[in-house]
This record gives sequence, structure tokens and C-alpha cells, in this order.
Amino acid sequence: MSKQAQKTVLAAELPERGQPLAGGVFVTRYWLNGVERALILLPDELSGPWGEYGVEIKGAGSYSDGEANTSAMAEAGSVIAVKALELGGHIPSCLEGQLVMAAKADGLVDMREDGYHHLSTQRSADSAYDMGFEDGWLNFNVKYYERLARPVRSLPIQ
Repeated sequence: MSKQAQKTVLAAELPERGQPLAGGVFVTRYWLNGVERALILLPDELSGPWGEYGVEIKGAGSYSDGEANTSAMAEAGSVIAVKALELGGHIPSCLEGQLVMAAKADGLVDMREDGYHHLSTQRSADSAYDMGFEDGWLNFNVKYYERLARPVRSLPIQ
């Protein structure tokens, strides 16, 4: 199942942005559903379609909660979502993708720039959001396009 052992992080133990944390690189602190969290970019890179064209996945429309979106995608049979969860991470939401882009722009993380990356936020039955990390372009495209996916991990800060 999940390789994730660490479930939370103490505020006093947070490293500087761009430093190693919980199997990846610490991107930033952010708030999600009333809980302060640490966003961590994992080193793994996935590739594949987001899902099936014309099928709306209930629970995959959150702009901010990538973990909920990815869980809904996996339940609907998305191979890249299942792989991300097996790694103890999830596919970033639009918000989380933008936070990763900000860290990239600050020189704190490396992202491939030669293709769009899937985000877990669904736009419609036909399309989902993706991001180009060359310039931070947030876009949406049909779900069956092959795209990269770079999982993240989000830990509550105590």
C-alpha cells in the first residue's frame, strides 16, 4: 500500500524551503481545510492519461485538495492516481501546483519543462487542469492526453 511512514511534522522541525523532508523536498507551508500543512515535492515522475474523456468523477473537483481529488481519481480507475497514492503522495491540485511553481521560480525545486503536468483538479467530464512548469501556465485539456505527473505529499504541521 502506501510507503508513507511520517504522518505529521512538528513546526519546530521544519527545514528551510527547498531542503529535504519526508522523502522529498519541502516546498512551503499552506492552509488546507483549516489545517496548516507542509507541502513536499516527491522525486518520482509518473506519466499517463488523467482519466476517461466524457466521464465526470465525483469528488475530483477541488481547487485546493489534491489528496481528495487523487483518491476520487483512483477509485474511478486512474492508473496515475493509484501510482501516486502507492508512493504515499497525491497528484497536486491547482493550488498545490501553483505552490510548486512558486518554489521552482524561487530556484528551490526542479521540474521538467518539456511537457505539461497533470493536476488533480477536474474541470468537466471532458477536461482536467494541467500546468506547464516552463512558465507556470495553468491550462485545461482533455483527460485522455498523456501527461507527466509529479506527486506531492501534504503533512499536517503540529
